[in-house]
Amino acid sequence: MILNTLMKSEFLDRGGKVLLLVLLVMLITVPAANLLIPADSFFHVSTYTVTLLGKYLCYALLAISLDLVWGYCGILSLGHGAFFALGGYAMGMYLMRQIGTRGVYGHPELPDFMVFLNWEELPWYWYGFDQFWLAMLMVMLVPGVLAFLFGWLAFRSRVSGVYLSIMTQALTYALMLAFFRNEMGFGGNNGLTDFKEILGASLQSDVTRVMLFVCSVAALALGYLVCRFIVTSKLGQVVTAVRDAESRTRFIGYRVERYQVWVFTVSAVIAGIAGALYVPQVGIINPSEFQPLNSIELVVWVALGGRATLYGAALGAGVVNYFKTVLTGALPEVWLFVLGALFVLVTTTLPKGLVGIRDQLRRSHA
Repeated sequence: MILNTLMKSEFLDRGGKVLLLVLLVMLITVPAANLLIPADSFFHVSTYTVTLLGKYLCYALLAISLDLVWGYCGILSLGHGAFFALGGYAMGMYLMRQIGTRGVYGHPELPDFMVFLNWEELPWYWYGFDQFWLAMLMVMLVPGVLAFLFGWLAFRSRVSGVYLSIMTQALTYALMLAFFRNEMGFGGNNGLTDFKEILGASLQSDVTRVMLFVCSVAALALGYLVCRFIVTSKLGQVVTAVRDAESRTRFIGYRVERYQVWVFTVSAVIAGIAGALYVPQVGIINPSEFQPLNSIELVVWVALGGRATLYGAALGAGVVNYFKTVLTGALPEVWLFVLGALFVLVTTTLPKGLVGIRDQLRRSHA
């Protein structure tokens, strides 16, 4: 009933309707093909494929979060990978606390890496992460608070353009260096891994993998709807005005920095949720997720799919990561060249990304 109402209203554009329909089809067919169809059948979907699709969905949610601030507010963030990684670490801390005595060293409280490094007690910032509700709160709170503080300092100082982009990249690079240090208490170079279960369910179980996939589908659909609600609201109209004419919007009386901080914070929370769903599916989180290259690659996803569309960002994330999976397996040394070529191709010939090809074809036949 709710879905029918959304599909019939003007709340969703055509691309958004297609995205939700695709997600609905995936929600029904993929779990059924994995759990109900025999493994020797042509129509069977392997657990590996389910996990891979779940990872792509997390990337799509991350891309939507960036499109919210870049496509609609004009804030080119080169540090959104940091919010993604922070959400992932919050989830990883919960998963590490669930290992208990099943670790290599069998310590009831300390994760294996802490025992190996001769830590005598659990750091204070690990307290409470054995509770799922607190971990999920931190998944949203930590990226959100960091984005709010960073945005409040940057936007009230009217930092914008390339200077803001450099600052966001410096932020994620600083976090990467910090998390690489063993004394930070987050596993250092190795990060957090060897997870056993989530909410009492084994992470190696096919059913658990399917449920994580279902959660990823639901999160992407909900994330898209939330972002779509924002950009179609009166607040979204002001945000778009800030993107197109910041000085004029400020001149007519709007507190531009408040809108920028708000959207930037919401975007960071969505990115953190994407990271939290990503970690139990891939089985590891380490400081490499903070690499500035990851955030730059994220920009390519959004640019390739189509800025200021939301669904285009999700499409770009899926397409790029599919080719990344294929090429890194066959020709790993070629992937970065292909990624660079994609970005050049988009900026020179497809300014509206893949979703703009149809409009270009219409104009060429007109």
